[in-house]
Amino acid sequence: MSLTRVQQAEIDAQRRETAATRRVVASGLEERLYEAVPVLDHGFVRAIDYMGDDAAIVQAARVSYGRGTKAARDDRGLIRYLMRHWHSTPFEMCEIKLHVKLPIFVARQWIRHRTANVNEISARYSILDREIYVPAPEHLAAQSVANRQGRGAVLEGAEAERALAILRDDSTRAYGHYEELLNERDGAPIDPERTGLARELARMNLTLNTYTQWYWKTDLHNLLHFLRLRADAHAQYEIRVYADAIAALTQAWVPLAYEAFEDYRLNAAHISGPALEVVRRMLIGEQVTAETSGLSAGEWRELSTVLQTTASGRAE
Repeated sequence: MSLTRVQQAEIDAQRRETAATRRVVASGLEERLYEAVPVLDHGFVRAIDYMGDDAAIVQAARVSYGRGTKAARDDRGLIRYLMRHWHSTPFEMCEIKLHVKLPIFVARQWIRHRTANVNEISARYSILDREIYVPAPEHLAAQSVANRQGRGAVLEGAEAERALAILRDDSTRAYGHYEELLNERDGAPIDPERTGLARELARMNLTLNTYTQWYWKTDLHNLLHFLRLRADAHAQYEIRVYADAIAALTQAWVPLAYEAFEDYRLNAAHISGPALEVVRRMLIGEQVTAETSGLSAGEWRELSTVLQTTASGRAE
């Protein structure tokens, strides 16, 4: 991640400011407000503002005057009950606003989560920075043969070097042409004798690994849904690392809710009715195989992964 001295000075100034308040304060997140958490090569995530904490979830569930109950274990138990039984509205009472710097192709994945308020930097008004994402060699993988939207084995040797060279060269060339079309660099004309192309047109030439920025505000319920999908091991690496950074901020913000989320969402598994029947048969001692399960090949493979079954159909 690269921050200019001006940007770092602005962050330091924000972090020095304090104010007395009657609002709920989450001490864990307060310590991390405005801090730029590095992600990928040039990206970051910053918590800008928030509303509510664990007690606000409890307060909303009970519609009480206070900050939940006096016994922390009671609040924890209620939050776990709400999470376990898929209650959503109490978690919607908490909100967070993030400042995110991310490659455009990651942003286009991310924006599919429509239950948020988003304001992205406008390349009609601003000139995007000369910053492009190039994967680290260990994340440069071939197309998966089993999953059309996944990765296979990591590329190595000359093939990897060639792929990285193409990514760097194409992106660098495209950004150079972007500057040439604008006829502007560092706030000054490149050629005083020439008129530049409008920013809203010049931006068309940028590659999808160019970095953009946005403010992203969402409630806790929808944030946890985002994390359940994007912090999963099967999510694309480039969005998963952002989800991991946000997960750490969420844990600092609402530790009881995040603990329940880990137990009942992130590290839990959902199985179908037919798959549940297979589990019941296994529990009474029946040796169930793919052929006798009544499940499709895909369903059997998914259930086996969840249960880590042996070839004989017995759970390990």
